[in-house]
Amino acid sequence: MPADVVRTMPIGAELQPGGGVHFRVWAPLPDEIVLVVDGIEHDLAAEDGGYRVAFVPDATVGSHYGYRVFGNATPLPDPASRWQPDGPHGPSCVLDPDSYAWRDEAWAGVRGADGHVITEIHIGTFTAEGTYAAAAAKLPLLKEVGITVVELMPVAEFPGAFGWGYDGVDLFAPTRLYGSPDELRRFIDTAHGLGLGVILDVVYNHFGPDGNFLPCFSKTYLSDTYENEWGDAINFDGEGAAPVREFVRENAAYWVREFHFDGLRLDATQQIFDASATNIVAELTAAARAAAGRRSVFVVAENEPQDGRLVRPAEEGGYGLCGTWHEDLHHTAHVALTGRAEAYYSDYTGSARELLACVKHGFLYQGQRSSWQKKPRGMPSLDLASHRRITFLENHDQVANSAFGRRLIDLTDAARLRAMTALLLLGPGTPMLFQGQEFFSSTPFLYFADHKPDLAAAVEKGRREFLMQFPSVAAVETAKPGAAATFEVCRLDWSERERNAGALALHRDLIALRRADPVLSADVPRDGAVISEDAFLVRFFGDGAERLLIVTIGHEVAPRIFPEPLLAPPEGRTWRLLWSSEDAAYGGEGARSPLAEDGSWVFPGRAAVLMESVTAPHGSE
Repeated sequence: MPADVVRTMPIGAELQPGGGVHFRVWAPLPDEIVLVVDGIEHDLAAEDGGYRVAFVPDATVGSHYGYRVFGNATPLPDPASRWQPDGPHGPSCVLDPDSYAWRDEAWAGVRGADGHVITEIHIGTFTAEGTYAAAAAKLPLLKEVGITVVELMPVAEFPGAFGWGYDGVDLFAPTRLYGSPDELRRFIDTAHGLGLGVILDVVYNHFGPDGNFLPCFSKTYLSDTYENEWGDAINFDGEGAAPVREFVRENAAYWVREFHFDGLRLDATQQIFDASATNIVAELTAAARAAAGRRSVFVVAENEPQDGRLVRPAEEGGYGLCGTWHEDLHHTAHVALTGRAEAYYSDYTGSARELLACVKHGFLYQGQRSSWQKKPRGMPSLDLASHRRITFLENHDQVANSAFGRRLIDLTDAARLRAMTALLLLGPGTPMLFQGQEFFSSTPFLYFADHKPDLAAAVEKGRREFLMQFPSVAAVETAKPGAAATFEVCRLDWSERERNAGALALHRDLIALRRADPVLSADVPRDGAVISEDAFLVRFFGDGAERLLIVTIGHEVAPRIFPEPLLAPPEGRTWRLLWSSEDAAYGGEGARSPLAEDGSWVFPGRAAVLMESVTAPHGSE
């Protein structure tokens, strides 16, 4: 053992400055455990708390290794393996995480309040090749439309030839399916060179069912104290939880430190159970920030109840995250666009009142009773800054939860979708698109997961049972998750980007307006009013200039009288059309102002228009 062991993480295999590799694993369970490196066994020394260590002077980059426990013939992968070249059932491989020559020294990271536009992508289907390298080649196209942050669906190693990644089992090892760890680094480095941030979707609420060998090392990784939707919950507050917390905390820091990720998206945090004084979500967020050094880190959460505590600072009893997904906006917008209010959508009407409430107040459910869940949902969050809500019309889950994984462009008409897109990109919040949404992609996104036969059958049965809550889906035959064809049909068709030039122009112009308009970009005070059941207006009160966004999802509204004070322009000014979703450049029927010369209003159907206040002509009334 070298006199001064140098380690970055408390667990895993790490190269030493003078040569050789130091191995450290938390393994309090097995009485018999040996380290196997390139086929040769090595004894492990015991340390306090169930840790085992060994130094192998002949080990180096590329050495294959694992831990033989209970005398079993096949060594198990390192729980903190940085690379599994043969998948989760194969040996671990020693890497040098410092060998990549980064070019992003000047990169400052991602701050949540900087007006970002996110896109969520799945590396395996984002391109025909399904690799980090191929995805990197598409990054300039995302930059060109105005996207600033790319969110990767999980990349931690998982079994099979394809999958969403939410059944990861080697949390420190980027999956071999998309390329090497250095190719992932190169993807992120390329993004930073273009001015794009990259965040990673991570799963800390359960481990995948196939290839999870953690229980062979310790019986306290999992907990039966809590009911978990996907199997056993992870033990963050029971006996032996401290090393488990360390494992997850170090994983969050690892992605930021060694891959220069700009932050994390935490999957289904409502299924992360922790009664400790400091919640693990707060702890891992702090660890990720510490690992970033001077760079800013952007951490957001998926949380079905939309718990505002996640984004409150620690001094207010919060966890200090930057944002949380705004499920309510998606759900009511989906009902407005499709007319379907089934399953969890039954808590929404899709009315103008609900859409406007999302603009004015954020989450719709802040402690009221959910009829679908038959219990209160959410908590008070009227005071939260709007940028802390991640807004979206599509994401991987919601697209897959429709029959045949249809995108919104196939579930509604283009005019309505253009109008709702304007609300997404001009309204408050931090907007997020799903891969290809910026050109109204019609490529489906289905649930796919390649598992061994018995597990595949169980997964297919479980997926079918889940979809039975949607009558529109239950009536049709759904795709088999384990079929290669299900995966292949989800590969994004990039030729639609050229064919759907109008949709691309729509998104490009809206993002440019959001960023450059002196009123919209300033996050100014705003108010709104309902015009009809499916039409509403939002007024933005800028300093010396104002904007009026009018959104109509249904029929044209032409009231005989409309004594709504928010329609009155500032003194000495009048309203002028600035932008319309019906512009012919977007595939619309032509832009026209809703304000007639005589001062009457006609709100166009299935459209969004943005008005600007300008100096009234001399002598006008």
